[in-house]
Amino acid sequence: MNIGGSGFAALFYKELLRFWRVAFQTVAAPVLTALLYLLIFSHVLEADRQVYGVPYTSFLVPGLVMMAVLQNAFANSSSSLIQSKVTGSILFVLLPPISYAAFFWAFVAAAAIRGLVVGLGVWLVTLPFVPVAPLQPWWVLLFALLGGAILGALGVIAGIWADKFDQLAAFQNFLVLPLTMLSGVFYSIHSLPTFWQAVSHYNPVFYMIDGFRHGFFGISDVAPEQSLAVVAACFAGLALLTLALLKRGWKLRT
Repeated sequence: MNIGGSGFAALFYKELLRFWRVAFQTVAAPVLTALLYLLIFSHVLEADRQVYGVPYTSFLVPGLVMMAVLQNAFANSSSSLIQSKVTGSILFVLLPPISYAAFFWAFVAAAAIRGLVVGLGVWLVTLPFVPVAPLQPWWVLLFALLGGAILGALGVIAGIWADKFDQLAAFQNFLVLPLTMLSGVFYSIHSLPTFWQAVSHYNPVFYMIDGFRHGFFGISDVAPEQSLAVVAACFAGLALLTLALLKRGWKLRT
């Protein structure tokens, strides 16, 4: 499963260029959306409200940053694959002697980078309104990278499974969007009833958000080591599943 060589580099470069050439749509638009979330929620819910002793708007920023990372990482890999399948250009990716591992890592790495670029943009535009800096930047970077990689891998699976755009939209609207929106982006799970707190612990995105937020404030709903273990296990499981699908050529080589 060697991922080195020109095949990986060429595919990775292609995926980077793909989103960067339309950066106004793939980077600027989600940054603006996150900023609007911040302005609306801070206006409606601030009122001296605090979470963990942190002002609500400050608490909100890491959640919005991580949500942007995750959603855009998924969008990058999934949209690239479905477009290639619908237009038939997937053949030009499959015909060269690129290993399935190189294929996987090129798509996932590019997705994670798009997520990081958008997340960094969200954080930078919020600084004039809410100057929040990470206390433990290594936790922030680690969870952002792993979270972007997980959603990038999930995007590859969605792109392989979907045969048309509406199927991909259903995957995103009924799985990815609920998982990210109900993961503690806008609230601490300790504010939920006991039953829903328990349900939240079965949402892997919760651990990504919680660990990422820990890097900013040094406080979280669960220990960051536990969140890291869950997130790493999720990535390992998704990576193995995606590699198995790619190796079989399921819904790609027909």
